[in-house]
Amino acid sequence: MYDEVIGLCHIYRVSARPKIYSIPPCRSLLIICSRPPTSEHSHLLLLLRPMAPAAFQSLTNAYNKLAAFNIENLFVRKREPGPRRTVFVNENLPAEYHDAKGRVRSEHVYSTNQVLTSKYTIITFLPRNLLEQFRRVANIFFLAIAILQFFNKFSTISPGLVILPLLIVLGITALKDGYEDVKRHQSDRRVNHTPVRVLSGGNWANPNAMAKKNRTFVRGMIPTRLRKKPEKGQLVKPTTASDIMTESGVEHTDVEYDDAHETGSETGPGLHLFGHHANHSRPHWRKGIWEDVRVGDFVKIMDHEQLPADILICASSEEENVAFVETKNLDGETNLKSRHACAPLTHLRTAADCADVRNRFRVDADRPDVNMYKLNATLRMDSKDVEETGRKKGAEETHPIDMQMTLLRGTVLRNTAWVIGIVMYTGEDTRIVMNSGGTPSKRSKVERQMNPQVFINLIILAIMAVVCAIVDSVLEHHYFPRNAPWLFLDNQSDDNPSINGLVTWAFALITFQNIVPISLYISIEFVRTCQAAFIYFDSEIYYKKTDQATLARSWNLSDDLGQIEYIFSDKTGTLTQNSMVFRQCSIAGKVYHGDTDVEEESRHPSGITSGKASTSTSQTLTIPASSSSSSSSTAASTSSSPPVVADKPSVATGPATMLPPRSATRFVSHSLTDDLRAAGHASDPARARTLNGFFTVLALCHTVLTGTDPETGALEYKAQSPDEAALVQAAADVGYVFRGREVDVLSLQTPFSEDDGKGTRIERYRLLNILEFTSARKRMSVVVRKMDEDDGRVFLLCKGADNVIFERLKEGGGGEGEEREETERHLGEFASEGLRTLTLAYKVIPEEEYEEWSERYHEATVAMEGREEKIEAVSDELERDLRLLGATAIEDRLQDGVPETIADLKRAGIKIWVATGDKLETAIAIGHSTNLIGRESNIIVIRGDSGGRPVYQQMARAAEEFFPEANLLPSDVDYPPPRYSTSSRTDYQLRRINTGLSSIVGSNNGERPGGFVLVIDGSALEHALADDEHKSLLLRLATLCEGVVCCRVSPLQKALIVRLVKNGLGVMTLAIGDGANDVSMIQSADVGVGISGEEGLQAVNSSDYAIAQFRFLKRLLLVHGHWSYARNGNMILNFFYKNIVCIGVLWWFQIYCGWSSNYAFEYTFLLFWNSFWTIAPVIAIGIFDRIVDAHVLMDLPELYRYGREGRWFGLKWFTVYMLDAVFQSAIIFFLILYAYFSPSARTDGWQVALNEFSTTMVFSAVLAANLFNGLNTNVWTGWVFFAVFLGIVLILLYTAVYASISPGWFVTPMYGYNHFLWPSAYFWLCLPLTVCLALAPRYIAKAWKFGFSPDDIDIMRYIGKTEPERDIAKDAYISTSSSTRQFARPSSSRRTSHTSLASERPPRPSFDPRNGSRTDMSTGMRSVHRGFDFSMEEGGVAMQRIQTNLSERRESSRNLAATTKQNTNGNRRRGTLRHVFSVRRGFLRKKPSTSDGR
Repeated sequence: MYDEVIGLCHIYRVSARPKIYSIPPCRSLLIICSRPPTSEHSHLLLLLRPMAPAAFQSLTNAYNKLAAFNIENLFVRKREPGPRRTVFVNENLPAEYHDAKGRVRSEHVYSTNQVLTSKYTIITFLPRNLLEQFRRVANIFFLAIAILQFFNKFSTISPGLVILPLLIVLGITALKDGYEDVKRHQSDRRVNHTPVRVLSGGNWANPNAMAKKNRTFVRGMIPTRLRKKPEKGQLVKPTTASDIMTESGVEHTDVEYDDAHETGSETGPGLHLFGHHANHSRPHWRKGIWEDVRVGDFVKIMDHEQLPADILICASSEEENVAFVETKNLDGETNLKSRHACAPLTHLRTAADCADVRNRFRVDADRPDVNMYKLNATLRMDSKDVEETGRKKGAEETHPIDMQMTLLRGTVLRNTAWVIGIVMYTGEDTRIVMNSGGTPSKRSKVERQMNPQVFINLIILAIMAVVCAIVDSVLEHHYFPRNAPWLFLDNQSDDNPSINGLVTWAFALITFQNIVPISLYISIEFVRTCQAAFIYFDSEIYYKKTDQATLARSWNLSDDLGQIEYIFSDKTGTLTQNSMVFRQCSIAGKVYHGDTDVEEESRHPSGITSGKASTSTSQTLTIPASSSSSSSSTAASTSSSPPVVADKPSVATGPATMLPPRSATRFVSHSLTDDLRAAGHASDPARARTLNGFFTVLALCHTVLTGTDPETGALEYKAQSPDEAALVQAAADVGYVFRGREVDVLSLQTPFSEDDGKGTRIERYRLLNILEFTSARKRMSVVVRKMDEDDGRVFLLCKGADNVIFERLKEGGGGEGEEREETERHLGEFASEGLRTLTLAYKVIPEEEYEEWSERYHEATVAMEGREEKIEAVSDELERDLRLLGATAIEDRLQDGVPETIADLKRAGIKIWVATGDKLETAIAIGHSTNLIGRESNIIVIRGDSGGRPVYQQMARAAEEFFPEANLLPSDVDYPPPRYSTSSRTDYQLRRINTGLSSIVGSNNGERPGGFVLVIDGSALEHALADDEHKSLLLRLATLCEGVVCCRVSPLQKALIVRLVKNGLGVMTLAIGDGANDVSMIQSADVGVGISGEEGLQAVNSSDYAIAQFRFLKRLLLVHGHWSYARNGNMILNFFYKNIVCIGVLWWFQIYCGWSSNYAFEYTFLLFWNSFWTIAPVIAIGIFDRIVDAHVLMDLPELYRYGREGRWFGLKWFTVYMLDAVFQSAIIFFLILYAYFSPSARTDGWQVALNEFSTTMVFSAVLAANLFNGLNTNVWTGWVFFAVFLGIVLILLYTAVYASISPGWFVTPMYGYNHFLWPSAYFWLCLPLTVCLALAPRYIAKAWKFGFSPDDIDIMRYIGKTEPERDIAKDAYISTSSSTRQFARPSSSRRTSHTSLASERPPRPSFDPRNGSRTDMSTGMRSVHRGFDFSMEEGGVAMQRIQTNLSERRESSRNLAATTKQNTNGNRRRGTLRHVFSVRRGFLRKKPSTSDGR
């Protein structure tokens, strides 16, 4: 088009279709067209001029900054992460750390460990609360009016009385906000005062400087004692609430020593190098509190205790100094993580070692960071051993420190008796706190919508004042030259027609100020307080088990509960109980169900100390620790809960076993017991071998440790994963008891083992290799050798996902045929019930094959390049030709009523997003069990793996594949180029996979009737939240799905997801969680709900509402939320209406008073308008009104859409009510005015006075306003009747009394009107006439709507009135399909009633293998969901230690390989199926029969 382009230009490609392009300001522009330019393009050139000048742009930027202003920014300190730090232990701070005055420099002063979730302090309460309240436009207006009336020219009554209502409103609101925050401070105090063991005594002193703690409401009101300031350079031990010695030298009770002996107390003065007494007490652990923990302190954490800060592990009770922690507070994962101590510090195992001045070192650490998976730090210490280090004694050594050596605040120590660590980060510098934000100041949506409405009223007020001022000035200019008597001497400098217009304007602001009612805000606060009380006293959301009621911590958000559109939920502890229950298993094509009739009994056993004999064992067997517990396990458990020990018989005699912490019941199946008893006979040896092999795999293929309870002697399982604990416990429940691991020897007690001469039957297996579980492998295998005199075979025991196991089964047998098809069918049934499944298999490895494979595996483990890939390839070689044993089904037990609650919330039109730290399979399994993912849902998986497609392209492909009609992508925009080459693109095309059935996933994926569910992991979210382009596509894609599941997400990502939806869509959001990792998400949402469960009080402290169970959320939203929103919206609209009625009468009067802003009626009637005459009905609406009854809202969640769509409040209804008020004010004023404008309304013929007919207007306005409010009330109760007629009675009494006060008491303008008002026929005739005419339009409109155009609310109100006995819940499903009915009301006896008999279970739905289609957009692979899920730490420290031990043993035994091979060859049997997991015949027949005949 152009021959030459000069200067800077932007190049755009114009498509054939007309589009609007947003062009940045530029000096020139080049347009490239695909066809010759026409006249249309010339018009296009004109449109592409710079759209905004610089001045307009700067104004826009200034407005955006003002709109984005947040009051929290003034008071919430945006604390930047501190600098790199050096923690000094047992040595003084260097001189450069101090300034010239000897004080520690600020950059070396660390944050206190006190963490506050409260909003206010003593200092910030008044200014911050006032600024929050003056965000209301009305409050600013009232303040301006009050200030105006302090000038004599504009004063009406005492200026103090004028400002008093505003002060009352501000004071009551401040008291309410202060009370709420005091509750937060009390919760913070409980957390900050949690006890912890801190090193004290001896030569110990902590030189690291800490900041002062904040003064809260509680601490600020208590005067602190004056403390003696330390001398320059002197270190002083911190003073805490837990002093370890009294003045008399008597030892405090909160002192612990590492042994049972105690030494003398400290005596005598004298200073040590670190500022201690020379004669000191013995080093010990004192009981301090969390907020007093300092950087550089040694702390001792016991089992089941939370970590108070981020600490570096020095030593632990376990061998090899391994510690296990539960991190669900951080990332939501339920499986334990293993951590290990820093090797150079493992000798610090006692308080004396820690306090020894010879053990000095420094820790150089990075600045605090939000990344919970990365830490760069270095340990620096003096070399002590010349021989070992090869360095000169005293030379500095450096050792790396990473996240595997640290324990983060919020994690819980598990399966470890104790850990000693050094504190590195405290308080706001800890990872979990940095991932949380400051406590926000939330405002309800209704309140935000009120501001524009108040602003409209202010504009109307300004217009009214300007009109009065202009007309008054014009009239005075007109009549003053004509010597009008009322303008006498209006020629002064401060009193003339020109200046009087301005004075009239100010008077008009005062006269019509009630157009913005100040009492509205105090009324809203009062109503919301009552609504919070209703929530608290609602017995339907009261949890009797913990004696906990639902608590409204923020009273100003009750109406927001009725407008929620998106719910963001955590999984662990919120939807689930974090309790794994072994429910069913499929063995050799037969399903065994757990018997639910014994479930309650297993939860509450009769105990093991009674001495009563059971059917299989005469008394509980106490197992010596040397024979049953692992060398790396602890000797005792310090759990606060009493041990749960089985008193039910197993198949074989054995020890009692304690239930794992996350298991609530035992697996008891009478049919399985009978089959195991029959396994000793020769009737079905193949089935007996399969049963034996199945439970042998369960009992051996794991990484579980064992311990012995010191009180009961019961065997205790300590698992990193709740899945593993449930599997091993289930095997023990049926008689296959894992007895422990001694280095690499596994002990197993089975019903078919021979007696070892000591009364027990033990089989021993040598652990040869562990092929680890990873998310990519989806399986775990162990290679074991049976240590038997006549059987030394090598077995591969494997468990994993069904598709992974099936494709590795041996062809032509061992898994083919009916048994395999039955197992697949059973897996589908398990998955349809929301159970987590695993498939078990095994194989016998010939000795020669194993030796050759073992060499290749060893070479792969020591490879320098591509080690992981080589190990995977070699492992895959061995995991072939497997023989199928069966499948397991575990329930991740849900909170009571979760599936039904989610189903009803989805019926209410609320979209639910689940954000969890668990892996993808776990998230999908929970989605199925909670009804978030339906049986026929289409799952879209977006991964952030580096090997697949880029995240943007995955989302774009999903949009194109499944939502082509939505036009999510512009047609002229190409996809971003993939990371892989074009030639390899065909590798990622959608394809089918086969897992045993022929083509179980067809081409109709995406056409299932269940809708779409998006599943996205944390690494993909990092890319999706990186820029606006990714965010926009993610948001558009997610809104088309009925649910979204975010897995592997960090706490910060949870908050970012909430903000993305909240700000991107402008919708109302609710976040619910129970752990510290949910705090940021709860604070980011419009409404935050905390569940007070096992996770502590972190989520509750930061929430707006605290509930005990997730199921209570349904009633909280559908009933209390919907009621509150409808009540508050209706109340506010009626409040605006009744004030416009009053102001309207005053406005019409200005026509007849020269627009002088005078009052139409006596001032006290106006003064008490909002205080007495009309306040009660609107308050009654806010407290007692009900759109429909609670049971209707619960039975018909679809009615919630009226609140979700904002039907009860908005600008449209505001306009309707305003117009109605203007109409009624005109009827009242003009009808009464012209009635009294007759020759005379008095019987004596005298003319009426102003107050005579204006009082009639007041009565008429009060009657019309109160009855109009009653007309807008849906339910008339006794309280509503009382409220409606209260104001009418009050004004009658007031007028009668007020008009009777003689001037002898004080002068009133109403004296004597009793003689003219009450006898007047005009008074008694005008009242009914004006009220009926004023209310007629609203009455007719409501009657027509209810009779001819009713909505669902009207219909349900009519049914409730005429047919109160009708079952709404039943009738609501008559017209729905069976599939919808089954989805909305899932019947799952295993979740809702565990006490029902197995025979009473509802029939299982027929399994359609195409259900639950799943498409992985990263690889393009389609698969079917069969419920696979298994959680286990990948690449953890514990697994590394096991692998290291196995490698060392292998190296030490390589020289004996030939001898071992010769011996095993002589004893090895043929690898036939007959001898695999063989059962000794007649074993159970030798056992004497019990009393029950079994």
